Amino acid sequence: MPVFRFATVQGQNIVWFLQRNCSVTPAQLGWFYASLCVVSLSIAAFFWLHGATLILPFAWLELGAVGLAFLVYARHAADRERISLQGRRLVVELESAGHLQRTEFDPHWVRVEPRADGRSLIEVSGRGQSVSVGRFVRPELRPLLAQEIRSALREWGAAAR
Repeated sequence: MPVFRFATVQGQNIVWFLQRNCSVTPAQLGWFYASLCVVSLSIAAFFWLHGATLILPFAWLELGAVGLAFLVYARHAADRERISLQGRRLVVELESAGHLQRTEFDPHWVRVEPRADGRSLIEVSGRGQSVSVGRFVRPELRPLLAQEIRSALREWGAAAR
């Protein structure tokens, strides 16, 4: 069995789990936003009580804009790609903004190639189906990932005979 840089071997299965490198989880971001709201609204309320009446509406406007930006970030923080060679199937799962797309391929008929050049996304295709992977891998490492997937498919094909 070859050594993999991106994949893990789980029994007879080979799994590539690719995801964003996020420093803050959506739950942590929610707690941070709640604390930001408390501090900002407390300061705004203090100045509002002392006669600066426009401070409070602008604080609400600011918190609304920041909350919207945090929501957009949190919606895509859990995006991921999972490629697994399990049994007689190559399964590609793409999750974006909570939407899961699952595509299954017959490993005998799969092609794994860069779409345009060596730095583009990796095209996994076979029997009329096609999916692009590698969004969460640095562009210069995508050819290595494609080579690793092709190598695993060749190894699987040799073991299946």
